Amino acid sequence: MGYFALRPHPPFRLDLTVWGLRRQAHNAMDVWEQDAYLRTWNYGETRLALRLWQTRGVEEPMLEGEIYAGPDDDRAIAWVCERLQWILGLDRDLTPWYVFAAEDPRLASLRERYRGFRPPRFDSLYEGLINAVACQQVSLQVGILLLNRLCRVCEGDSGGLNQTLLFPTPQQLLEQEPELLRSLGFSRQKVRGLRAVAEAARAGDLDERAWQGMPTEAIRDRLTQIPGIGRWSAEYVLLRALGRLDVFPGDDVGGRKGLLRWLGEDPEGAGYEETLRYLAPWSPFAGMIYLLMLLRRLEAGNHIQPKESFTR
Repeated sequence: MGYFALRPHPPFRLDLTVWGLRRQAHNAMDVWEQDAYLRTWNYGETRLALRLWQTRGVEEPMLEGEIYAGPDDDRAIAWVCERLQWILGLDRDLTPWYVFAAEDPRLASLRERYRGFRPPRFDSLYEGLINAVACQQVSLQVGILLLNRLCRVCEGDSGGLNQTLLFPTPQQLLEQEPELLRSLGFSRQKVRGLRAVAEAARAGDLDERAWQGMPTEAIRDRLTQIPGIGRWSAEYVLLRALGRLDVFPGDDVGGRKGLLRWLGEDPEGAGYEETLRYLAPWSPFAGMIYLLMLLRRLEAGNHIQPKESFTR
């Protein structure tokens, strides 16, 4: 097995960060099991499976990992570490957020309660867009269920390594008949969206490195040119795949209700524009607030523990 260690910039909590990526307990692509993160990737012509855990606390974090299936040479380990830097946000300095939040009592409470959370990102822009299409106009629970089904059918229903499902490549997705995708629970519109995203990825149009330097508005406009990608999907991807922490997906009903409940407002009482007005004082970190509302929901579901209860 290929063992390695990573030292994130403090503070850092792997559990909060991975749950921010997972969103739902039945997510079988990004798995949290026995205090470890499990993930499987396509790697060349084979597969590579990871187990990652935290061995030191929030203020002096240490992560240790192993490649338990697939190539485990130095090159494979370096590749995995690069993917983890991106997915877990280990390449990001959140000092500006901690400074900004300290000046507002409401944000300061969230900052301390979920200290160590690092905004995660989907593994790729392609993966983010597929997630967005699957979750359009359905509950997050249903959206993740659809994604699990998609992964299984693209793998011939063979399952994954240690119960982790392999996210399909664009080619694998495009090889599936539209009617088969419909039988999984995707609408015709979603099937068209999935295939359009996969076509764009196969054509090389979704390399996130080429998008990183673009202004947010330019990215939003370009993403919505992809069939099946509207405003919510584009903003969701800006935050969750490209890490734009100033973007709150204002059409996200769950996120909006969570925000309004936190503010003590009527959760049914705001649309897109009003939601953005509520967020105006915190606009540089509106997306961070969206993610923290997700953590509040996960805590209410007993999936995560706040800082006071974290004793690692």
